[in-house]
Amino acid sequence: MNSTKNYIAWLFIRLLPNTRFFELKSILLRWCGAEIGENVKIASSARFLTVGKLFVGNNVWIGHECLVIGGAADVYIGANCDIGPRVSLITGTHKLAHIDGKAAVKGYSEPIRLQDGVWIGACVTILGGVTIGKCSMVAAGSLVRENVPERVIVAGIPARVVKDFSE
Repeated sequence: MNSTKNYIAWLFIRLLPNTRFFELKSILLRWCGAEIGENVKIASSARFLTVGKLFVGNNVWIGHECLVIGGAADVYIGANCDIGPRVSLITGTHKLAHIDGKAAVKGYSEPIRLQDGVWIGACVTILGGVTIGKCSMVAAGSLVRENVPERVIVAGIPARVVKDFSE
């Protein structure tokens, strides 16, 4: 996404009521370079601070105070996804080294992919390089740092499968 356009769009979006004018928000995000599907509902307090490509499928809800942040990696949110409030999708990280008394050195980013039908509970953090499988659910407050299979519920820090619906 274009970071300059994103900043200008956010100045507009934050003035809109949180749960109104969804189509206008989608238009503004498309102007920034995002691919936004039909019937996408994004709360005005959600922030997209990334230069990577943002794709949001049809019939998606992105809740209050969600944050998509990181570097140049892409973020893909499939169709029919529900993302609860205060969810963080963080594509950026750093190489770890102990050089000159500093642990975090060269930065890089990895994509995040939420497949169709995913439900992300409130206050979840999803790190770069993660794919959440189709029709899976991430319980509130979880930290997801590894891929999640299809049709499961994961919970905890770090998130682990607690229920499997694929059988």
